Amino acid sequence: MLDTTTPATRPANPRFSSGPCAKIPAFSLDMLADAPLGRSHRAAIGKAKLAQAIDLTREVLEVPADYRIGIVPGSDTGAVEMAMWTMLGARPVEMLAWESFGEGWVTDAVKQLKLDATVRKADYGQIVDFAQVDFDRDVVFTWNGTTSGVRVPNGDAIPADREGLTICDATSAAFAMDLPWDKLDVVTFSWQKVLGGEGAHGVLILSPRAVERLESFTPDRPLPKIFRLTKGGKLIEGIFRGETINTPSMLCVEDYLVALDWAKSVGGLRGLIARADANARVVWDFCADRPWIANLAQDPATASTTSVCLQFTDDRIRDGAAFAKAVAKRLEKEGVGLDIGAYRDAPPGLRIWCGSTVETADVAALMPWIEWAFTAELAAQG
Repeated sequence: MLDTTTPATRPANPRFSSGPCAKIPAFSLDMLADAPLGRSHRAAIGKAKLAQAIDLTREVLEVPADYRIGIVPGSDTGAVEMAMWTMLGARPVEMLAWESFGEGWVTDAVKQLKLDATVRKADYGQIVDFAQVDFDRDVVFTWNGTTSGVRVPNGDAIPADREGLTICDATSAAFAMDLPWDKLDVVTFSWQKVLGGEGAHGVLILSPRAVERLESFTPDRPLPKIFRLTKGGKLIEGIFRGETINTPSMLCVEDYLVALDWAKSVGGLRGLIARADANARVVWDFCADRPWIANLAQDPATASTTSVCLQFTDDRIRDGAAFAKAVAKRLEKEGVGLDIGAYRDAPPGLRIWCGSTVETADVAALMPWIEWAFTAELAAQG
């Protein structure tokens, strides 16, 4: 029998949005008092802050010393586009997609860059067969499908002796999942995801193989200024020391620095991964005990630990899309779950952000409210 009792406990922080995501626990604006506002990002203090952000990123993410890290404009989208526009075309390309953002990269490769790419797609809830991918080609893919809740389980399928580059959009995976750096040549993310930073900034990480491509390949297309990573056939090294292409927000940079310091305080990458894993486990266990709700990811091995996507499976539901929206609306009205409706292009359901800045107690407190909202909406449906 479904529980119709109004839950007694409410999440202390009801923010479960999948981006921008919840701020770090106990965040306050006072933490940003050291931001060099009104100062040039090219002044010594601005450069020092940007260089510190790069150094801490390397430390927390455990990025190899010979990989370059740059802060770039346009959030994760800008970072992915930079890589695609500057590197693709040197050899055949494979595009992998199992959710809306991966689909977007396919569109850019095929319709904008007009590449004769091999496209491999999987439906929401599934993932492409990596055993079929030719890694002697350049391969572009998302590590974690933010809108489908499906992730790459590991890098085992990517050969160490590949000829092509691997370009990985890791925006909802970085800081919450293990990324096999030796298998990835380009990694991108935005700090507004797992660390809950403020938007508009992207991070671009390049392996030595990616740098070699940039310095040896000249694309036969015009490149906007904000995409240019080389000059005179050489990498613009300043970008990877904090000399950004355009003007960054030093307030956002300070916010990122605060989040990185917090990440170190909870055990660095291992601590961050453990927090996300614990959060996701709460949702998975909840679904396992209830026949009316299920993880959209069909294989537990590929289930995301950050953007956990759920679908309602009760046969009594007449209009799945309307029902899911109504449940999300009830949760928002009660102030217990904000911004947790499924992504607009995804199957109807809920999407609960379980990344590292979310407290496990808040996820646990949300679960009875989902059951309450489901029961109430089912009754209202008649």
